[in-house]
Amino acid sequence: MPSKYVKIMSKISVYFMPGLAASASIFERIDLPKETFEIHLLEWFMPEKQESLQSYAQRMAQKVTHDNAVLVGVSFGGILVQEMAQFLNLRKLIIVSSVKSNKELPRRMKIAKTTKAYKLVPTGLLQDVEKLVKYAFGDVMKQRLKLYEQFLHMRNKEYLDWAIEQVICWERVQIDPNVIHIHGDADEVFPVKYIKEFVNVKGGTHMMILNRFRWFNQHLPKIILEDKP
Repeated sequence: MPSKYVKIMSKISVYFMPGLAASASIFERIDLPKETFEIHLLEWFMPEKQESLQSYAQRMAQKVTHDNAVLVGVSFGGILVQEMAQFLNLRKLIIVSSVKSNKELPRRMKIAKTTKAYKLVPTGLLQDVEKLVKYAFGDVMKQRLKLYEQFLHMRNKEYLDWAIEQVICWERVQIDPNVIHIHGDADEVFPVKYIKEFVNVKGGTHMMILNRFRWFNQHLPKIILEDKP
């Protein structure tokens, strides 16, 4: 005789963290089965003056209100979610188009750290992307700047200076073996030749969360549900 009590399985909460300065709208085409997953979008907020990445991560972690959640971070958001993980009880930690330690940063970023060249980046220009589009050369650059204009959430120079420094000067050396790393083999920001142990998206660029969303809709549910070997 069947029991009159039916075990109700709660949905899996999946939190998405966008890349540097980007809006959570970059995930607008991510569509996970609603009977199994519940999507939550995180947004960047202003760091405190000279705030460490760890302190910022702890504050962002407070916005994850579900236990045993899945955390997905893109690019700099992937770096941040790895720091957030120490403050949370997670079901799974996934990074996209990102790095697992400073050893995976490209050579040019390592040089920028040594020379402090990252401090010379004219971040103030991004406060008025509309003007940059007008003066851009070539259709590819214009299209890219229009994407930035559409999805840029944080244009504040203080945030941009802080965020770039956190990427270049990230101190993590040891790779967390529990991190699932999804990376495109055509990523131009974090070239694949520096990346180890990842799920390869063939032809995927650094912006593949936008233009390869069908791949994520097809594969993310399985990646989340399967046991990590």
